[in-house]
Formats: sequence, structure tokens, C-alpha cells
Amino acid sequence: MPKKKKSATPKPKNHWWKPVLLLVVIAAFLAAAQIFHLGDRLEALENWIRSLGPWGPVVYTLIYIAAVVAALPVTLFAFGAGVLFGTVTGVVVSNIGVTVGACLAFLVGRYFARDSVKGIVGKHPKFKKLDEWTARNGAWIVILARLFPLLPFNLLNYAFGLTRIRFWPYAFWSWLCMIPAIIVYVAGADAFHQGLTQGKVQWGLVGVIAGLILLLALMGPALKKKVKW
Repeated sequence: MPKKKKSATPKPKNHWWKPVLLLVVIAAFLAAAQIFHLGDRLEALENWIRSLGPWGPVVYTLIYIAAVVAALPVTLFAFGAGVLFGTVTGVVVSNIGVTVGACLAFLVGRYFARDSVKGIVGKHPKFKKLDEWTARNGAWIVILARLFPLLPFNLLNYAFGLTRIRFWPYAFWSWLCMIPAIIVYVAGADAFHQGLTQGKVQWGLVGVIAGLILLLALMGPALKKKVKW
């Protein structure tokens, strides 16, 4: 009787380097902040935006749009909007900035730099499946991708331009479904800023943030059932 070959047990992947890399990145960022005086530069930018008066939100929205098109980490800009303008105005500024930027990136990916975008996002395995997911689910995949971080946001806008989703459904559902996350980021930054400057906890804002996070957690399983993978 021939001996049965023992199935090779897959070795567990060692991901020890991930937290180490994170610490290195944080340390590098703090070092760069000291060397290049980033704190002073950010404070100068904040003072400049505030000095513009009613035009401040408009200018910040344009900067926000440019940041989304440039595929920068826009969460930082949402935090900045909360600190600069408070929750209500900050949410409006962030929602307009991120939606217009996402729409422009979509159009660039579809009409102006299709080959370049395909070469960049095609390296990510999930991006390769995005067109299939969109073909099967239509706007549902846009809704899910905007409510939950399925894919990196800064490239997702360009990647949707390569799919068969139509522009207006993409624009509408992106605008609507990015609102909860924007409120969480902006209100969180506003609550933190007020806590530092006024020395008291903004329980109303904390309640709104907690409620939205709970709502998203409850919605997640139901929405994922709507999607055909």
C-alpha cells in the first residue's frame, strides 16, 4: 500500500512587522513635524483661513476638492473642517469638497487618464474585482463602498471611473452615503477641539458620533447581504 502523503500545514503568516512599521511611520512623522515646523505651518494655515471671514469655508472647500483629486488622505481635512468651522459648517464644507473631488476623480479615471489609472489600481487585487461587483450590483456596491472602507478611498474614486456604473448614480450615492462618516470625523474633531479649548466634554456631539457608529454597525450585515460577490 502506498503511503499517503501528509498534507502540508500552511505556516501562519507572521505580521509582526506591521505594528513595527506603524511605529516607524509615526516616529518619522513626528520627526518631520519637528524638523519642518509643521505645527507652525498648520497654525499659520488655520489663521489664514480664519482671516478670510465668510470666504474661509469656500477656500477650504476648494482645497478639499484638490486634496481628493490628488488622492491625499482626506480624513485629515475633515478633522480640519471640524476644528475650523464647527460641526454644521464643517460637515457641509467636507461633504461638498469630498463629493466634488470624488466626481472629478471619477471623470478623470473614465475619460482622461484611463490607462494610467488602470495601471495604478490594477495592482490591488480587490480593484480587479470592482468592475465585476459593480456589474452584478450596480449602485449597491457604491453604497457599500462609501459606508464601509472596503477599499482605499483615495484610489476608489478613480477606480469607479473604470467600471460600468453611470456617473449620476455614482455621484448621488457617493454624496449621500459619505455623510455619516463625515459627521463622525467632523463632529469628533469639533468635540475634541472644544474639549481642549473650553475644558468640558461636548456630550451632545459624543452622542451623535456614538449613535452613527452604532447605526453603521447594525446596517453593515444587512447591506452586505444585498451584494452578490
